[in-house]
Amino acid sequence: MLELERLCKLNNIKVARGEGLRHASIWGGASLLTTFLKSAQQMLAYEQHWDFLVNLSESDFPLKNNSQLTDFLSWNKNMNFAKSHGREVQRFISKQGLDKTFIECEARMWRIGDRKLPDGIQIDGGSDWFALSRDFVEYVASPNPDLLVNDLLKLFKYTLLPAESFLHTVLRNSRFCNTYVDNNLHMTNWKRKLGCKCQYKAVVDWCGCSPNDFKLEDYSRLQNTENRNIFFARKFEPVIDHRIIDRVEEWLYPDKMNKTIKGYDMYWQSLYHHADLSPLPDDALLTLSYSLARLTYRKLKMDYKNVRLLENTAYFRENRFIGVLILVECKDESLDISSMRNNRVRRVEALISARYNFSADRLGSRWSGKIRSLSVGTDYDQKEQKFRNFMGSIGPYSNPVLAYEFDSGITVPQNISVLWIDPYGHLADVNHILLEEMTLVGHVKPQLNEQLAIGTWRLLLIVDTQLITKLKFLVIPLSYWRAKKIDSERLKEIIDGPNTIYHITEEMNKNWSKLMKYAVANEQIITHSQNRIGEDLDDWLDRLVHEHYKIDEICDAGEVGTELKLQKCVDTHWSSLSPDLKADTRNLCQNY
Repeated sequence: MLELERLCKLNNIKVARGEGLRHASIWGGASLLTTFLKSAQQMLAYEQHWDFLVNLSESDFPLKNNSQLTDFLSWNKNMNFAKSHGREVQRFISKQGLDKTFIECEARMWRIGDRKLPDGIQIDGGSDWFALSRDFVEYVASPNPDLLVNDLLKLFKYTLLPAESFLHTVLRNSRFCNTYVDNNLHMTNWKRKLGCKCQYKAVVDWCGCSPNDFKLEDYSRLQNTENRNIFFARKFEPVIDHRIIDRVEEWLYPDKMNKTIKGYDMYWQSLYHHADLSPLPDDALLTLSYSLARLTYRKLKMDYKNVRLLENTAYFRENRFIGVLILVECKDESLDISSMRNNRVRRVEALISARYNFSADRLGSRWSGKIRSLSVGTDYDQKEQKFRNFMGSIGPYSNPVLAYEFDSGITVPQNISVLWIDPYGHLADVNHILLEEMTLVGHVKPQLNEQLAIGTWRLLLIVDTQLITKLKFLVIPLSYWRAKKIDSERLKEIIDGPNTIYHITEEMNKNWSKLMKYAVANEQIITHSQNRIGEDLDDWLDRLVHEHYKIDEICDAGEVGTELKLQKCVDTHWSSLSPDLKADTRNLCQNY
């Protein structure tokens, strides 16, 4: 981004940098307000004249072109656009937790008690997306604020979701009250049945809601804003639906659309980059990525002992997740240094996909084709009903979830039992799914031990005591701990494994034992954890990973002059190094 800022001769891109000017925030955190006000102060410090500050996120997308926005704001100079909650004030205060004291610490908002709000202040709030006049921004972001702003800053420093209340409250209680327009120029995709299932409990001691992503089926709703003062919509995410972004772009800029350009129907999203400093990468993702890197070099019959992971990227094509890209390099110590350029470094990228690890049982053939998808993963997004962990990496301290989708032609209601079987063949938990017309898509979360047994787990889906399908998933040992090579003591703790005593009753074991025995017949079951201790961790790990993942393609990511007999990554359609003209950032420097 700094390089992009440097290249823009028109000086229209500014990157926040310097001590106290960049902030890592969390959902609902007090630091969100700090970030907004610091950004406003930086904008005011620039010489260019501007009339409005409009805040946007990476999930926003325009619904009108820039000239339409400019015209509208020019007609409404000095007005402030903010969306109010529009409900009874006391209800809003209770819902938002404004009568509670919160402290942001260790990337979490902690609720520490009740509090009384100040008398004589009209509390207001709503959306945290705005279009604010320069006069108001100068007032609210002043380094020497007046008594009202100063005292409200103290109050909202200990408030949940302060960015959704502070600016509204200042507007209501200051000389700018007559400039308040109850419209933030945004359309938000609220589907509260999906988006308000008490999210964010991991980072906020409170229940939170989030809007859903727009999808292609929402296009008519977006089009219907054409004659309204709506200029932006949210949320949009290419990993959820890339088609709606293409459609809106085509609507706004029909003359600029070129569906023939390379990479038009593709999307790449970074999961890991070696230069990232924070947050720390997931240890299971690192462990799995390094294992796949070694397997890639093994497939090329090259030295795999000195691999270095550079990048991990999720790859989508035609609005579908295809796989994960692993960009790695390796110093081949077996080669004579004089015979190899680039100091013997071989850099390649591999396209990785998960093996198809669920199958219908022959006795449950009537269910064939009735199961659209069935997968186990982590970071399940309830509102989008998708896993955010595209890598599918599950470690011993992960919390796995089963996500399912059944065909609409299935006979309902149906009661399905889900048996979770650990690598030792022990029944770890049983879930029950009631399939009805409105619940054909969903997820279940088992109650397992805090530490999971390492190896291949099995899930059995059963209807009326009949096995209909089984699914396998991998829990990998960790070769990394907090992004560093794992120490021997922690490794022994993981390899020795957890206590395999589960909360399953003796009667449950008895009821399911015969079916379990039939389901895992002729399959390898771990009998003693001690068998694993003497094995080399990387070799053992690679054997496990090879059973669950496959390398589809490999390309040469080296510079000109390398001697690998592979297709160059820049010449492929899938590599993260191949051209992506639709994502060219050079047009950001254009003078609009």
